[in-house]
Amino acid sequence: MRLFEIYNRVSLLAVVAIILVTGVVYYYTIGVILTDQVDKDLVVEENEVFDYVRLNHQLPQVFKSNDQQISFTPVGHSVVTRKYINTTFWNEKEKESESGRGLISSINVNNINYQIRIIESKVETEDLVRIIFLITIGLIVLIVVVLFVINRILIKKLWKPFYGTLQQLKLFNLTDKDDIEPTNSKIEEFKELNNAVSTMTLRVKDDYQNLKHFIDNASHELLTPIAVINSKLDTLVQTGNFSERQSELLTDLYETVTKLTKLNKAMLLLSKIENNLVNDSQPINLKNSIEASLNLFHDFFLDKSLTVSPYLEDVTVNISKSLLDVLLNNLLTNAVRHNKAGGQVVISLNEYQLTIKNTGADKELDGSQIFQRFKKSGESEGNGLGLTLSRQICTSYGMKLVYNYAPPFHTFSVIF
Repeated sequence: MRLFEIYNRVSLLAVVAIILVTGVVYYYTIGVILTDQVDKDLVVEENEVFDYVRLNHQLPQVFKSNDQQISFTPVGHSVVTRKYINTTFWNEKEKESESGRGLISSINVNNINYQIRIIESKVETEDLVRIIFLITIGLIVLIVVVLFVINRILIKKLWKPFYGTLQQLKLFNLTDKDDIEPTNSKIEEFKELNNAVSTMTLRVKDDYQNLKHFIDNASHELLTPIAVINSKLDTLVQTGNFSERQSELLTDLYETVTKLTKLNKAMLLLSKIENNLVNDSQPINLKNSIEASLNLFHDFFLDKSLTVSPYLEDVTVNISKSLLDVLLNNLLTNAVRHNKAGGQVVISLNEYQLTIKNTGADKELDGSQIFQRFKKSGESEGNGLGLTLSRQICTSYGMKLVYNYAPPFHTFSVIF
């Protein structure tokens, strides 16, 4: 949920809650005030009765009224408690019962106690309260609508510079020459955000260029001494006969230099992939590439007497040809190197994934470790970067490389 939607919802709920509470309080307050006014009118009528009896020593004549009724009931010597009551009022004109407010009092006329019952209709009062309540509800609806519209229009306008900057960040690419253009805004926070983003992108681009230069330089600088070492070893071998011990040392040196060369190439390639320096993607038919790789590995399969079972469909992916070759080479090398003599390699390809299964050790590998750099088993002859490279290649093209074990097969799956 977007920030302005949360703010809009919270502010509207707060306003509605406050207005509702205020409306309820206002409703009951007005009701109390109007009831008090009716009570005062009842007291006026009561005083008029008292005045009339004091002057005439008899009860006043009762006249019918559409909004008021007065009745006198003799109670002998009984004591009548003065009180206000909520009761009903019979409207002769409308022929219906209405809500009313009454005052019960007493008066003595010629030594006879009479109960005075004065009832006044509350219809007009209730109508007035109802009108006030409807006006309050109308105001609530109007305020909510106005706030909703204002919040949506105003907040969207206020946040427009932010979303402009965000969109540029989404489209930002280190290989592009264009910088992020700061969006115009009068809001101080967005100005600071634009300055921070501009500074950050310039620094990132500068670091990217420095890293690119370092990789290029490292590639040349490291390959040169390795080539010199190989050349010197070749010259040394041609100088004469060597003892068995010297031959073993030379063989170790050759193997070490070979591993160093492979490690150098793997590290440089991994760095290029992580920094998006390989930009030669093209549509490639995976079936053809896998079949070509299987032909290259034919002799390795024969050496271990491995049974290879390919089940391939025509699938095209957009990927760098060189990186695809590295990916397939690493996965097939892994399937051969960690297989047992006379084992199996099962390769399946469909539109959803590529799976390479191989028989091997009867125990599951640690899935959290095998894709980390330089993590390898004790008997492995590799440099511990093969699976790391493979996963990084998959990640850079939006694919996933996963491992699972279901006896007797160890399975690596590339999920498209």
